[in-house]
Amino acid sequence: MSEGSIRQLAERLLVEGAASLSAHDRKLLEKIAQRIPVVRDINSEFDSQLTFGERLSDRVAEIGGSWSFIIGFGAIIVTWVILNSIVLVRWGGSFDAYPYIFLNLVLSMVAALQAPIIMMSQNRQSDRDRLAARLDYEVNLKAELEITALHEKLDQLRSGEVKSILGHIETLLERHLAEEELRETLGQQKGRTADEML
Repeated sequence: MSEGSIRQLAERLLVEGAASLSAHDRKLLEKIAQRIPVVRDINSEFDSQLTFGERLSDRVAEIGGSWSFIIGFGAIIVTWVILNSIVLVRWGGSFDAYPYIFLNLVLSMVAALQAPIIMMSQNRQSDRDRLAARLDYEVNLKAELEITALHEKLDQLRSGEVKSILGHIETLLERHLAEEELRETLGQQKGRTADEML
């Protein structure tokens, strides 16, 4: 942020006041002014607000999106096909013969139920990401303001040191000039005294 844009923001805030800021920005500035930390654990904050259904859908999405689910479901399908095509046919009939209409019905029902549950979980994840982005913004803004304040303090220290050094140099220079004048005066007096003695 350039010096000019900081000055414009400060002037705008002085003229319009904090009313021109959003409620969120006002709260953030209050926290910064009171030196209250803005960092918080969004995972625990977000998880504490979840209902039972939301936690259940997250768990279903977690299981449904894993390799263990895919491998387990593949094993069930292979077992179903072997059971209905080979084993039960030898004993005089099968429960769900080829083309496995009941298996297709079960697979369609699982997909129809699992898809919206996974989408609900993904929507909550995007809400969590938005909360994390807002928290990152708050932390970054506070860090930027603190860094700016540190720069101002360093600049003040540097300008104070420069003034002190310049004052010390001026004092030394004045002392040196005074000593130089004194030498010249003493030299002139010695010269007059030598002339008078002759």
